[in-house]
Amino acid sequence: MTPRSALGALHIGALMFGLTGVFGKLAAASPAIIVFGRAAFAVLALAVFARFASNAPWKKLEMRDWRRLLVSGVLLAAHWVTFFIAVKVAGVAVATLGFTAFPAFTVILEGLIFRERIRANEVLLVVLVSVGLVLVTPDFNLASEATGGLLWGIASGLLFSLLSLNNRASSGRVPAVQAALCQNVVVAACLLPVAAPELADVRAIDWLWIGLLGVFCTGLAHSLFVASLAVIKARTASVVFAMEPVYGITVAWLLFAETPTLRMLLGGALIIVAIVLSGLMGSASQAKQPTATA
Repeated sequence: MTPRSALGALHIGALMFGLTGVFGKLAAASPAIIVFGRAAFAVLALAVFARFASNAPWKKLEMRDWRRLLVSGVLLAAHWVTFFIAVKVAGVAVATLGFTAFPAFTVILEGLIFRERIRANEVLLVVLVSVGLVLVTPDFNLASEATGGLLWGIASGLLFSLLSLNNRASSGRVPAVQAALCQNVVVAACLLPVAAPELADVRAIDWLWIGLLGVFCTGLAHSLFVASLAVIKARTASVVFAMEPVYGITVAWLLFAETPTLRMLLGGALIIVAIVLSGLMGSASQAKQPTATA
């Protein structure tokens, strides 16, 4: 893969991740069904990628690896369920902007969990996200459905932050594709008891949207991301993936007429700037550390 094709793959991956909320809204099924189906289809897609990709290593897992993957899978399941609840309640744009508050949670939780001093630029990141969330809040009334949806989106961002920190604590011991596959197996297992009674009632068209969500927005998107990182710097990848909410909100605007207000656009811009800063700071700190083998 050349640098140009890797950059193209990265943008396609970001677009696919950004379409997650769109397919979730198109599927007229409960969040439990959507998450179960997404995970099941993602397992199939990732298994195919792992089977045929030469750069997808596989390692024997120890008990501590299984424990980490189990916790990660549970967090991922909760993250997805809360995100799709937000999509159903408030729409793709509000849910996506709520979720993208995760860099602020990561800064705060890293300081608490890893006892790391919070730097000035990280404080700026938290301020940007906080102001952005105030601007995108539809109504400062908890009885408002849109505000409730935003809170579900923010909860999804908090869970994603916890997932990221759990993955960080594992120190890259498990190859990325193998970890993603195992986590999706856990997600499917967690949601199966809730989803099973409703499976027979899911329409064929909804299975199509859920299948696209699992194969393209999860399995293929993750595979493209992993493959491109072999050529593209993590710093570049961070900036490209800041486009994920932009892609998602733009498509929702076109498909569902979810026209954002000027206030929401300003708030979204601040949050996206925070995502870029978060990615750049993360890449810089990784560069200062010794290179670890995946």
